[in-house]
Amino acid sequence: MITNTFRIAGLVAAGVFAASAPASAGECPPEHVLTEARAIDNAPDIGVQRPVLASVDLTGWRNMGNFMLRLRRLTIAADGVVPTHRHDDRPSIVYILKGELIEHSDRCAVPVLHSEGEWAAESGAHGHWWENKTGEEVVVLSTDVIPFLPAKPAEMQQMGDM
Repeated sequence: MITNTFRIAGLVAAGVFAASAPASAGECPPEHVLTEARAIDNAPDIGVQRPVLASVDLTGWRNMGNFMLRLRRLTIAADGVVPTHRHDDRPSIVYILKGELIEHSDRCAVPVLHSEGEWAAESGAHGHWWENKTGEEVVVLSTDVIPFLPAKPAEMQQMGDM
């Protein structure tokens, strides 16, 4: 099962990123890049759906601890907001499938526009939030590596009973 999930996640990611390899997401203009993080709004979570499409348990792979590779599809409603979050311990790659988002980053003095067909790698000391001002829903694929506690055998049995 893990092998099939891994294959599906890999094929989806490879297809999406190969088709868009030349285009990276909008970037902070060099003259607005900040050397120290600035305070940004604590934006709320508004109109965002985040189903997990696939995941791979990386526990023990190459001596990693309890980590999971996760692929999600985020649908952000018109006037929706992806809340303020950080990437200190959660590296991520996002791909804009449909629409445009405005990013508000603690490392850029101005908002940055991200458009359909572009991608962004997010990691390190990076805090930000995204907003949808297009009047239509925006769809994003998001892959990330997240820490997690694997279920104990008894918990897994109970999960199977649900």
